[in-house]
Amino acid sequence: MRITTRGRYALRASLALVRIQNLLPSARLTDPGEYAPVSINQISEEEQISSVFLEQIFFKLRKAGIVSSVRGPGGGFLFAKSPGTITLKEILDAAGEELDVTDCDKNAKTCKISGKKCSSHAVWEDVTKILDNYFSTVTLSMVIERNLK
Repeated sequence: MRITTRGRYALRASLALVRIQNLLPSARLTDPGEYAPVSINQISEEEQISSVFLEQIFFKLRKAGIVSSVRGPGGGFLFAKSPGTITLKEILDAAGEELDVTDCDKNAKTCKISGKKCSSHAVWEDVTKILDNYFSTVTLSMVIERNLK
């Protein structure tokens, strides 16, 4: 398994969006309706990520229903739902990341090398399930709260 730059940046940008919105007086981690939109440029400056790359990432996040966008002056992105309900897996999935440890663990019928399950297949399948479970249970809010301690 390898998380690409796109996946790492999608997670960093999502966490930055939570942090920036939380700095606003009306923002609450549990009510996305009170957030003010945050511009790509603001996230780009905070995270030192190319704004062009962030546009591509936020397009994917918007398509997945994680964020919504507001056009015009004062526009930008905001969460479509509460960061307390958005899991890291949703972010990584939206970015196009695969959480499989090996190529063969996704397709349990055959491994590429031998044409049948290899002797270590069950190990990789279990590790993939553990990773999937972890990323499926940790939310953006949980990461932010952990970093505040």
